[in-house]
Amino acid sequence: MKRVRFRAPGSDEVWDGILEKGVIRSGAVRVPLEEVRLVAPCLPTKLVCVGRNYAAHAAELGNEVPERPLLFLKPPSAVIGHGDPIVLPKSDEVHYEAELAVVIGRRCRNVPAREAKSTILGYTCLNDVSDRVAQKWEKSWVRAKAFDGSAPLGPILVTPDEVEEPLHVRLRLNGEVKQDGWTSAFIFSIPQLIEEITSFMTLEPGDVIATGTPAGVGRLAPGDVVEVEIDGIGILRNPVQ
Repeated sequence: MKRVRFRAPGSDEVWDGILEKGVIRSGAVRVPLEEVRLVAPCLPTKLVCVGRNYAAHAAELGNEVPERPLLFLKPPSAVIGHGDPIVLPKSDEVHYEAELAVVIGRRCRNVPAREAKSTILGYTCLNDVSDRVAQKWEKSWVRAKAFDGSAPLGPILVTPDEVEEPLHVRLRLNGEVKQDGWTSAFIFSIPQLIEEITSFMTLEPGDVIATGTPAGVGRLAPGDVVEVEIDGIGILRNPVQ
């Protein structure tokens, strides 16, 4: 199943729908996908993000591979949808980071890895936009990772029954491929991440786990168009301001 959230035709009201063969079904309403504006496919209370979950990415930034998942948070105000502009903070070095996002389907705590998949509502694309200047001096990464618009998310949410792992994650900047990786290269698997996070934190329906980015991160500039693509899930496209 492919789930979307979109602005109702002629209105600012947001509806939930199911996408089938290019048509969104929402109750009795049927509307072509190209006639609506999609918004982020879920409403997280928080985004739990994983740093350095690909060895090659850790190496390109000169970091060691962590012994346990390296976690940080983004607030709901960081979320923007497909097509929304990424407004850069006042920084000389803001990077893109393509990631697979796991969306949680039920309230959960203390979930063992063997049961972790039962908590997953679906998967979508995420861009962990990061201010490297702030990241160099601020250990908590709040200014570096949690600014408004730092979590483009979407365009659709695909349920686990339609997803075949491993997943191919790519990022294009102005049409040129910059990142190209597979989720099979994760240091910590999705079940391991869910077990770790829920060992100390309750996850709510709609919460997001951003699973880390492959090598190839780089700078964003005003006028750029950045695309995160994951096979079977879709393309998340955002202009940069």
